[in-house]
Amino acid sequence: MAAGSRGRYHPADTSTGRSMSRSLAKSTTVVGGMTLTSRVMGFLRDIIFARFFGAGVGMDVFVVAFQIPNFLRRLFGEGAFSQAFVPVLSEYESQRSHREVQELADRVAGTLGLLLMAITVVGVLVAPLLILLFAPGFSGQEDKFDLATGMLRLTFPYLLFICLVAFAGGILNTFGRFAVPAFTPVLLNLVLIGSVFFLAPHFDQPVYGLAAGVFIAGVVQLAFQVPFLRGVRVLPRPRWGWAHEGVRRIIRLMLPAILGSSVAQINLIIDRIIASFLVTGSISWLYYSDRLLEFPLGVFAIALATVILPGLSKHHSGKSAEAFSATLDWALKLALVIALPAAVGMFLLAGPMVATLFNYGAFQAEDVRMASYSVMAYALGLMAFTLVKVLAPGYFSRQDTRTPVRISVISMLTNIVLNVAIVLPMMHFGITAPHAGLALATGLAAVLNAGLLYRGLRRIGVYAPGRDWGWLAGRVALANVLMAVVLWFFAGELDAWIGMPWFDRAIRLAGCVLAGLIVYLTTLWLSGLRPRHLGMRPELSGR
Repeated sequence: MAAGSRGRYHPADTSTGRSMSRSLAKSTTVVGGMTLTSRVMGFLRDIIFARFFGAGVGMDVFVVAFQIPNFLRRLFGEGAFSQAFVPVLSEYESQRSHREVQELADRVAGTLGLLLMAITVVGVLVAPLLILLFAPGFSGQEDKFDLATGMLRLTFPYLLFICLVAFAGGILNTFGRFAVPAFTPVLLNLVLIGSVFFLAPHFDQPVYGLAAGVFIAGVVQLAFQVPFLRGVRVLPRPRWGWAHEGVRRIIRLMLPAILGSSVAQINLIIDRIIASFLVTGSISWLYYSDRLLEFPLGVFAIALATVILPGLSKHHSGKSAEAFSATLDWALKLALVIALPAAVGMFLLAGPMVATLFNYGAFQAEDVRMASYSVMAYALGLMAFTLVKVLAPGYFSRQDTRTPVRISVISMLTNIVLNVAIVLPMMHFGITAPHAGLALATGLAAVLNAGLLYRGLRRIGVYAPGRDWGWLAGRVALANVLMAVVLWFFAGELDAWIGMPWFDRAIRLAGCVLAGLIVYLTTLWLSGLRPRHLGMRPELSGR
């Protein structure tokens, strides 16, 4: 987009820019829609978890037992592997024959699969050591420790299956089949919901049923994607390929990316390590809060990052610098328009959301208050979390994993320092909800991460923001202020929400969200913002 006279905006009118925007927007909408389905099912899953298991010992233990393979999954599967694999596969798909693409897929499948099997076997054998590492606060509680160890041995093989799912998803995304990988997590939620009713009652400790459900879900998700791989004619035939040129490139890119992609997860792990020393329930409160944070991140930020990574990779390999910058600019503008009001809404409606979604059965009023504090803290960092998701592909698409690593290390160390600086004084002075300090530290570290990523892209000259950013930001800021006033007025006191029947809570929360959305969109419209204003800039449209 380009700016004309002072304070006046002139939209892009090139067909290339509009078509690129529509294509990316369509793909993002598809991924976001599928992810929305998954997140809604995830909320239903967590509502059922809260009702049957609350925020007690069993739930604390399950969160840790599921967190460990999930952490490694995001590290190797969705994280470093995807960031290294997709750019290389995109290059092969655009510049080489189909036979070479198939060969790469075969070699990666065989190499990745064998390594994952070895890691899985080791993980099951050393489960007690992993519990000591990830939840050292359990070591002085024998029953809690033994329960965590047994559940981890059931959940750890999930790593093998879900990393192969991420591998399959990377292939499908490269070929433009975004919907299937985005829908696949729905199956995890369906299986876990089913495990509450059909598996848990058959165990002496019902929470074991959740661990068994995690294992089954991994198998189901992998089996689901196989027919679609056949549909794009890239069904892998696993073969060892350590010496293959493409595999070696992926490995070289992965090694530094492992740390870089894991910062958010490492920060989460650090939070839960510290939380394991806090009062019982702290881990569960952070878990439920994180689930609320993951909703907008999954529906929008991760969907957007998933869509732009293959495109950015192809723009880079095709030496189309203008289109590369235009794609990033478009993504950042969407992040501002969508993620900022989501953060404001999450902060102001934290208590009502927690009460409406989780305040049933074993999840008591005090749990609502404690979880709402950490939701508010996470909300302060939502915009930063979103920007990290959008900016990081700007590096990975250029096969630069070293720069994000350096930035990630700085962010991780900052998070550790902030944990100590915020939480210890809260504990010392008896301030309520020290676990919320952990969430706040994570959000502040994300702000630093996003700022450094942005500065790096500007410094190397691959991203040039449009001249209309001031015009856009002013209107978005005004709309958010007016929306915040409306939400604050309608939200009311938390005690009133806790005392309501479920149906009344749901209707009131929906009304608050709808009122806020109407005010936000109406303000943007009256201020002159139109959907076409979020298209590609003419000077960067790649025409």
